[in-house]
Amino acid sequence: MFSFIVSFVVSALLTLLVVKHSKLHGPALDNNFDGVQKVHLHAVARIGGLPIFLAVALTAGISVWRVPGLGYWLVSLLGCGGIAFAGGIVEDYTGKVRPSRRLILTMVAAFLGYLVLDAKIARLDMPFVSWHLDSLWLILPLTVLAVAGIANAVNIIDGFNGLASVVTIFMLLSLAYVGWQVGDMFVLVSALTVAGATAGFLIWNYPVGLIFLGDGGAYFIGFMLGELALLLVMRNPQVSTWYAVLLLIYPAFETIFSVYRRMFVRGKSPTMPDGIHLHSLIFRRIVQWTVGRKEARALMKRNARTSPYLWLFSLTAVIPATVFWRNTGILIFFCLLFIISYVWLYARIVRFKSPRWLIWHKKH
Repeated sequence: MFSFIVSFVVSALLTLLVVKHSKLHGPALDNNFDGVQKVHLHAVARIGGLPIFLAVALTAGISVWRVPGLGYWLVSLLGCGGIAFAGGIVEDYTGKVRPSRRLILTMVAAFLGYLVLDAKIARLDMPFVSWHLDSLWLILPLTVLAVAGIANAVNIIDGFNGLASVVTIFMLLSLAYVGWQVGDMFVLVSALTVAGATAGFLIWNYPVGLIFLGDGGAYFIGFMLGELALLLVMRNPQVSTWYAVLLLIYPAFETIFSVYRRMFVRGKSPTMPDGIHLHSLIFRRIVQWTVGRKEARALMKRNARTSPYLWLFSLTAVIPATVFWRNTGILIFFCLLFIISYVWLYARIVRFKSPRWLIWHKKH
């Protein structure tokens, strides 16, 4: 827990500095209140990824000083993650980096991870058998698309205060636990470090939204999450590959479903933002009923009350993944159950038939 605590404290202090001096980051202030995914009413610094990245780098340096054997791995991982972070933080400051270019940078980061960390999808576990992949032309594109896809997926679910942060903290703590179970010190320390930095940012982001994660933070955390999940599974054959699938299924399936919805249902570009993600529907069609119409006018309160729904939903994947990390059959079952639950819930809400157990009316 040393890495978590140090990273948490450093991130919390650095994030506070950014919040207190937000006027110095004028270009990085989010003052667009009219976008389809905008749910805030005052200018907010969107560079929460900067203190997170710096906290991870500082804590990694301390970890290398304490355990020199981790040096190569931590420096290499941070170097690759820095490339994914760079595209996002430049976008946060300038607003001029297209999504395609940010995606390309995360793909470059994943490719470097393949070269320097040997982070690659080299096997697929199935009940009673494991399929080993040997072709570079299959392994490399699968690896790059998977890691870059998770980085982009975390950015997609970053729609409300605390949503992406808490969900990724859950996942990182799961990685740390399984890493501890199999004796993988590198994954354990790395996951705790990123989780601590994200938690330090979270105390200023939730519930009132004094600072936003931004593209830099979302791409960096998403890349680290995807890379660590891949490394844990491939470095430790006793961990089922379906552990990583189930662990990351919420942001991953949200992205896949969004691409399907935009391209095949609405006939639009998959990169075109819209306001009908699952978290957006919960915000508009459930939380307003939950808090009542009068209080629903307070946009920030509705914002803060949306995320807990998705935190709990994500745990329906994270908890079984953490408990059954070596049991492929059970992990596949929970993957299918999550997908069915997601589609059913989405269909119910979009048709104004939200399940009654989701709607907790405020008592007056």
